Amino acid sequence: MALYLDTHVLVWLYQDGAARLTARGAEAVDTADALLVSPIVELELAYLKEIGRITSAPGTIMDALRRDLELDACRLPFASIVGAAVGQVWTRDPFDRLIVAQAAHGQSPLLTADRAMLENYGQAFW
Repeated sequence: MALYLDTHVLVWLYQDGAARLTARGAEAVDTADALLVSPIVELELAYLKEIGRITSAPGTIMDALRRDLELDACRLPFASIVGAAVGQVWTRDPFDRLIVAQAAHGQSPLLTADRAMLENYGQAFW
């Protein structure tokens, strides 16, 4: 099964490998059939760089994880994901809404440490 990754998980994997993940999260990354992210994650990484929360360029992070983990961006039509994100009313964060909507579209698990995602998306785990 495909496993979706939240933005901070990508950053941690890039910076420290699986060291910051839980044992369950690390195992899920190792055993997933595919590791996917919402295309919006690259934009969120750009925002994080712009505000100084990360120092690496989004392309650098994405390219390294594509190479090292065979990470891929989900290719579902973006318009359908935006439509599904409209129903994610538990947050005002557009990135979180789209990331959850992307995973939920295929009823796929989402690896995240985000408390709101964990509480509001039944397939989210840490």
